[in-house]
Amino acid sequence: MKNPVFETPLGSLYHGNCLEMLPSISAGSVDLVFADPPFNLGKDYGKGINDAMDGNGYLEWCGQWIEACVRTLKPGGAFYLFNLPRWNVELGNRLGAAGMLFRHWIAIDIKYSLPIPGRLYPSHYSLLYYTKGKPRVFDRPRVPIPICRHCGGDIKDYGGHRSKLNPAGLNLSDVWTDIPPVRHASTKRRGANELSIKLLRRVLAIYSRPGDLVLDPFGGSGSTYLAAEEMRRHWIGTELGDCDPIIRRLKGE
Repeated sequence: MKNPVFETPLGSLYHGNCLEMLPSISAGSVDLVFADPPFNLGKDYGKGINDAMDGNGYLEWCGQWIEACVRTLKPGGAFYLFNLPRWNVELGNRLGAAGMLFRHWIAIDIKYSLPIPGRLYPSHYSLLYYTKGKPRVFDRPRVPIPICRHCGGDIKDYGGHRSKLNPAGLNLSDVWTDIPPVRHASTKRRGANELSIKLLRRVLAIYSRPGDLVLDPFGGSGSTYLAAEEMRRHWIGTELGDCDPIIRRLKGE
Protein backbone atom coordinates (compact mmCIF):
# COMPACT_ATOMS: atom_id res chain seq x y z
CA MET A 1 0.00 0.00 0.00
CA LYS A 2 1.24 3.51 -0.80
CA ASN A 3 2.04 5.94 1.96
CA PRO A 4 -0.85 8.14 3.08
CA VAL A 5 -1.18 11.53 1.42
CA PHE A 6 -2.17 13.08 4.75
CA GLU A 7 -1.92 12.04 8.39
CA THR A 8 -2.94 13.34 11.79
CA PRO A 9 -2.28 11.82 15.22
CA LEU A 10 -5.67 10.10 14.82
CA GLY A 11 -5.98 9.20 11.16
CA SER A 12 -4.58 8.46 7.74
CA LEU A 13 -5.90 9.39 4.29
CA TYR A 14 -4.86 7.43 1.20
CA HIS A 15 -5.22 8.52 -2.40
CA GLY A 16 -6.38 5.69 -4.61
CA ASN A 17 -8.88 2.91 -5.20
CA CYS A 18 -10.40 1.58 -1.98
CA LEU A 19 -10.36 -1.96 -3.42
CA GLU A 20 -6.56 -1.75 -3.51
CA MET A 21 -6.25 -0.30 0.00
CA LEU A 22 -8.82 -2.35 1.93
CA PRO A 23 -6.94 -5.69 1.78
CA SER A 24 -4.05 -4.07 3.67
CA ILE A 25 -6.25 -3.37 6.72
CA SER A 26 -6.07 -6.14 9.29
CA ALA A 27 -9.15 -8.33 9.54
CA GLY A 28 -11.25 -7.62 12.61
CA SER A 29 -9.56 -4.30 13.41
CA VAL A 30 -12.26 -1.72 12.59
CA ASP A 31 -15.09 -0.70 14.93
CA LEU A 32 -17.28 1.23 12.48
CA VAL A 33 -17.57 1.47 8.70
CA PHE A 34 -19.35 4.42 7.12
CA ALA A 35 -19.70 4.27 3.34
CA ASP A 36 -21.14 6.96 1.07
CA PRO A 37 -20.26 5.71 -2.43
CA PRO A 38 -21.05 7.45 -5.73
CA PHE A 39 -24.72 6.88 -6.57
CA ASN A 40 -24.17 5.94 -10.24
CA LEU A 41 -26.03 9.01 -11.48
CA GLY A 42 -23.47 10.07 -14.07
CA LYS A 43 -22.00 12.88 -11.96
CA ASP A 44 -18.50 14.20 -12.43
CA TYR A 45 -16.35 13.12 -9.50
CA GLY A 46 -13.10 13.76 -11.32
CA LYS A 47 -10.68 11.90 -13.54
CA GLY A 48 -10.72 8.10 -13.36
CA ILE A 49 -14.10 7.77 -11.58
CA ASN A 50 -16.93 6.08 -13.49
CA ASP A 51 -20.33 7.12 -12.12
CA ALA A 52 -22.29 5.77 -15.06
CA MET A 53 -22.06 1.96 -14.92
CA ASP A 54 -24.86 -0.34 -15.99
CA GLY A 55 -27.00 -1.39 -13.02
CA ASN A 56 -25.59 -4.89 -12.64
CA GLY A 57 -22.03 -3.62 -12.93
CA TYR A 58 -22.65 -1.03 -10.21
CA LEU A 59 -24.11 -3.62 -7.84
CA GLU A 60 -21.22 -6.02 -8.48
CA TRP A 61 -18.71 -3.25 -7.77
CA CYS A 62 -20.53 -2.36 -4.55
CA GLY A 63 -20.53 -6.02 -3.55
CA GLN A 64 -16.75 -6.12 -3.84
CA TRP A 65 -16.03 -3.20 -1.53
CA ILE A 66 -18.82 -4.22 0.89
CA GLU A 67 -17.21 -7.64 1.36
CA ALA A 68 -13.79 -6.04 1.72
CA CYS A 69 -15.09 -3.66 4.41
CA VAL A 70 -16.94 -6.40 6.30
CA ARG A 71 -13.68 -8.36 6.54
CA THR A 72 -12.08 -5.47 8.44
CA LEU A 73 -14.86 -5.22 11.05
CA LYS A 74 -14.51 -6.53 14.57
CA PRO A 75 -17.20 -8.85 15.96
CA GLY A 76 -20.02 -6.53 16.99
CA GLY A 77 -18.81 -3.86 14.56
CA ALA A 78 -21.24 -1.61 12.73
CA PHE A 79 -21.68 -0.86 9.02
CA TYR A 80 -23.56 2.25 7.88
CA LEU A 81 -24.26 2.55 4.15
CA PHE A 82 -25.65 5.80 2.72
CA ASN A 83 -27.23 5.66 -0.74
CA LEU A 84 -30.41 6.12 -2.74
CA PRO A 85 -33.27 3.75 -1.81
CA ARG A 86 -33.05 2.37 -5.36
CA TRP A 87 -29.63 0.92 -4.61
CA ASN A 88 -29.83 0.23 -0.90
CA VAL A 89 -32.79 -2.11 -1.34
CA GLU A 90 -30.35 -4.28 -3.32
CA LEU A 91 -27.22 -3.61 -1.27
CA GLY A 92 -28.89 -4.76 1.93
CA ASN A 93 -28.87 -8.24 0.38
CA ARG A 94 -25.13 -7.91 -0.23
CA LEU A 95 -24.56 -7.01 3.40
CA GLY A 96 -26.65 -9.97 4.53
CA ALA A 97 -24.77 -12.33 2.24
CA ALA A 98 -21.51 -11.06 3.77
CA GLY A 99 -22.69 -12.15 7.21
CA MET A 100 -24.04 -8.85 8.52
CA LEU A 101 -27.27 -8.52 10.52
CA PHE A 102 -29.91 -5.91 9.65
CA ARG A 103 -30.67 -3.34 12.34
CA HIS A 104 -32.32 -0.33 10.70
CA TRP A 105 -33.28 1.35 7.46
CA ILE A 106 -32.92 4.99 8.46
CA ALA A 107 -34.70 7.53 6.27
CA ILE A 108 -32.85 10.84 5.94
CA ASP A 109 -35.53 13.38 5.03
CA ILE A 110 -33.90 15.38 2.23
CA LYS A 111 -35.47 16.06 -1.15
CA TYR A 112 -32.85 15.06 -3.67
CA SER A 113 -34.40 15.73 -7.07
CA LEU A 114 -37.21 17.45 -8.90
CA PRO A 115 -40.62 15.72 -9.04
CA ILE A 116 -40.64 12.84 -11.57
CA PRO A 117 -43.74 12.25 -13.77
CA GLY A 118 -45.57 9.07 -12.82
CA ARG A 119 -43.78 8.65 -9.49
CA LEU A 120 -44.04 9.90 -5.93
CA TYR A 121 -41.75 12.82 -5.10
CA PRO A 122 -38.41 11.34 -3.89
CA SER A 123 -37.77 12.91 -0.51
CA HIS A 124 -35.38 10.70 1.44
CA TYR A 125 -32.00 9.06 1.30
CA SER A 126 -31.45 5.63 2.81
CA LEU A 127 -28.95 4.95 5.59
CA LEU A 128 -28.63 1.21 6.23
CA TYR A 129 -27.37 0.10 9.63
CA TYR A 130 -26.04 -3.46 9.95
CA THR A 131 -23.84 -5.11 12.56
CA LYS A 132 -21.44 -8.03 12.62
CA GLY A 133 -23.36 -10.00 15.22
CA LYS A 134 -24.59 -8.44 18.45
CA PRO A 135 -23.79 -4.70 18.54
CA ARG A 136 -20.74 -3.90 20.61
CA VAL A 137 -21.92 -0.33 21.31
CA PHE A 138 -25.25 1.37 20.85
CA ASP A 139 -26.03 4.68 22.55
CA ARG A 140 -29.46 5.93 21.53
CA PRO A 141 -29.42 9.72 21.58
CA ARG A 142 -32.29 12.04 22.32
CA VAL A 143 -33.34 14.96 20.16
CA PRO A 144 -34.92 18.26 21.19
CA ILE A 145 -38.71 18.45 21.38
CA PRO A 146 -39.82 20.19 18.13
CA ILE A 147 -41.14 23.70 18.56
CA CYS A 148 -42.85 26.10 16.17
CA ARG A 149 -40.33 28.52 14.68
CA HIS A 150 -42.99 31.24 14.61
CA CYS A 151 -44.59 31.08 18.06
CA GLY A 152 -42.04 29.05 20.00
CA GLY A 153 -44.66 26.56 21.25
CA ASP A 154 -44.60 22.77 21.01
CA ILE A 155 -45.66 21.46 17.62
CA LYS A 156 -47.43 18.46 19.19
CA ASP A 157 -49.55 18.25 22.32
CA TYR A 158 -48.36 14.68 23.10
CA GLY A 159 -51.83 13.66 24.17
CA GLY A 160 -51.74 15.89 27.20
CA HIS A 161 -48.67 14.11 28.60
CA ARG A 162 -46.11 16.78 27.78
CA SER A 163 -45.07 17.00 31.42
CA LYS A 164 -44.14 13.30 31.44
CA LEU A 165 -41.67 13.54 28.55
CA ASN A 166 -38.01 13.09 29.33
CA PRO A 167 -36.50 16.56 29.86
CA ALA A 168 -33.48 15.47 27.78
CA GLY A 169 -35.70 15.20 24.72
CA LEU A 170 -37.35 12.57 22.53
CA ASN A 171 -35.93 9.20 21.63
CA LEU A 172 -34.37 9.29 18.18
CA SER A 173 -36.46 7.44 15.60
CA ASP A 174 -35.42 5.86 12.30
CA VAL A 175 -36.68 8.89 10.34
CA TRP A 176 -34.26 11.80 10.62
CA THR A 177 -35.81 15.12 9.65
CA ASP A 178 -33.14 17.40 11.10
CA ILE A 179 -30.18 16.69 8.80
CA PRO A 180 -29.63 19.75 6.58
CA PRO A 181 -28.49 19.34 2.97
CA VAL A 182 -25.17 20.87 1.96
CA ARG A 183 -26.03 22.61 -1.28
CA HIS A 184 -24.86 26.22 -1.20
CA ALA A 185 -21.65 26.79 -3.15
CA SER A 186 -20.16 28.86 -0.32
CA THR A 187 -20.34 25.92 2.11
CA LYS A 188 -19.38 23.04 -0.20
CA ARG A 189 -15.81 21.80 -0.52
CA ARG A 190 -16.32 20.21 -3.94
CA GLY A 191 -18.72 20.25 -6.88
CA ALA A 192 -20.28 16.86 -6.17
CA ASN A 193 -22.60 15.99 -3.28
CA GLU A 194 -21.43 16.52 0.28
CA LEU A 195 -22.81 15.11 3.52
CA SER A 196 -23.69 17.27 6.48
CA ILE A 197 -21.23 16.75 9.30
CA LYS A 198 -24.24 16.61 11.63
CA LEU A 199 -25.09 13.22 10.12
CA LEU A 200 -21.59 11.87 10.78
CA ARG A 201 -21.50 13.23 14.31
CA ARG A 202 -24.76 11.43 15.05
CA VAL A 203 -23.62 8.11 13.56
CA LEU A 204 -20.34 8.22 15.47
CA ALA A 205 -22.15 9.15 18.69
CA ILE A 206 -24.55 6.19 18.37
CA TYR A 207 -22.05 3.52 17.52
CA SER A 208 -18.53 4.42 18.53
CA ARG A 209 -16.55 5.66 21.47
CA PRO A 210 -13.37 7.71 21.83
CA GLY A 211 -10.40 5.66 20.67
CA ASP A 212 -12.41 3.47 18.28
CA LEU A 213 -11.31 3.03 14.66
CA VAL A 214 -13.62 4.35 11.92
CA LEU A 215 -13.22 3.38 8.25
CA ASP A 216 -14.65 5.43 5.38
CA PRO A 217 -13.59 4.09 1.94
CA PHE A 218 -15.07 7.05 0.02
CA GLY A 219 -13.56 10.20 1.47
CA GLY A 220 -15.54 12.72 -0.57
CA SER A 221 -15.30 16.04 1.22
CA GLY A 222 -13.92 14.50 4.43
CA SER A 223 -16.98 14.85 6.68
CA THR A 224 -16.38 11.46 8.33
CA TYR A 225 -12.76 12.22 9.05
CA LEU A 226 -13.50 15.68 10.46
CA ALA A 227 -16.21 14.26 12.74
CA ALA A 228 -13.78 11.56 13.90
CA GLU A 229 -11.15 14.17 14.68
CA GLU A 230 -13.64 16.25 16.69
CA MET A 231 -14.88 13.22 18.61
CA ARG A 232 -11.44 11.67 19.23
CA ARG A 233 -11.96 8.58 17.09
CA HIS A 234 -9.15 7.05 15.06
CA TRP A 235 -9.88 6.91 11.35
CA ILE A 236 -8.64 5.56 8.04
CA GLY A 237 -9.92 6.40 4.58
CA THR A 238 -9.35 6.61 0.87
CA GLU A 239 -10.38 8.95 -1.93
CA LEU A 240 -9.93 8.15 -5.61
CA GLY A 241 -10.51 11.73 -6.71
CA ASP A 242 -8.94 14.98 -5.58
CA CYS A 243 -7.81 14.75 -1.95
CA ASP A 244 -6.96 18.44 -1.61
CA PRO A 245 -10.47 19.51 -0.43
CA ILE A 246 -10.27 16.91 2.36
CA ILE A 247 -6.78 17.93 3.39
CA ARG A 248 -7.64 21.64 3.46
CA ARG A 249 -10.73 20.93 5.53
CA LEU A 250 -8.82 18.86 8.08
CA LYS A 251 -6.20 21.60 8.30
CA GLY A 252 -8.97 24.13 8.98
CA GLU A 253 -8.29 26.10 5.81
